[in-house]
Amino acid sequence: MENIEWESLRGAARSVMQQAYVPYSNYPVGAAALTDDGRIVTGCNVENASYGVGLCAECGLVSELARGGGGRLVAFTCCDGLGEILMPCGRCRQLLNEFKTEDMLVDTPKGILPFDAILPQSFGPAHLGR
Repeated sequence: MENIEWESLRGAARSVMQQAYVPYSNYPVGAAALTDDGRIVTGCNVENASYGVGLCAECGLVSELARGGGGRLVAFTCCDGLGEILMPCGRCRQLLNEFKTEDMLVDTPKGILPFDAILPQSFGPAHLGR
């Protein structure tokens, strides 16, 4: 996976972050991922007056993945309103787990890490067939 253009992926996250709808927290988040067929999918957070039904940027990204024909995520990055690298919350890590490739990489504040390092011993679809 040496051919991942991390700066382009970060740029896509920063760009989509500008579209976030955050009238309550004023905390925009943008996410971008490279798919196994070479597409870049993005998402931003969308808040709601009923706070619990707000959507994280990763939700939008996964929706875009499905809308665009599916596939698997190869590399992922996420940024805050300052454009700084941000870790996905626990719920979103679980969401990403459903759509990742086995060797997906994640851009973190501590560097590029394999997904399994940010959600070790994860529960996933394979457990449902047992």
